[in-house]
Amino acid sequence: MAPAKGEVEVDGTTVRITKADCLRLVKHRSDPGVTYQPGVDVDGDPVASADLHDRPKIELPERVSIPIEVDLGDRYGLPADDSFKGDVQVGTVEVDLETGRATFNGQPLTSDDEAKLRARCQRVLSDDE
Repeated sequence: MAPAKGEVEVDGTTVRITKADCLRLVKHRSDPGVTYQPGVDVDGDPVASADLHDRPKIELPERVSIPIEVDLGDRYGLPADDSFKGDVQVGTVEVDLETGRATFNGQPLTSDDEAKLRARCQRVLSDDE
């Protein structure tokens, strides 16, 4: 059986991908010419800057880690109660924010893996979940 819309198979295990996961993994690439350019309007004419006050610069990490979890309770139909937490971490996706390259448990995602992940994320992001 093929994985559902928000799922992808990794090493024989079906993993659920949330909209938040996809937003972290899929970098938006805007069309040329639509990227914000300070000091000019949409026609290229000069305008006053929208920045009224200096703000502190936020330092981003070089890499972001995303835990990948499987809900065993959901997967195996176990009843939910306070004594059992069904989420089990099966791995970690790390994303290099500069290059956009991702690894799963330290192994580079191959172009086939990336294509599968992007395709699933496109399906996840196409609906408001």
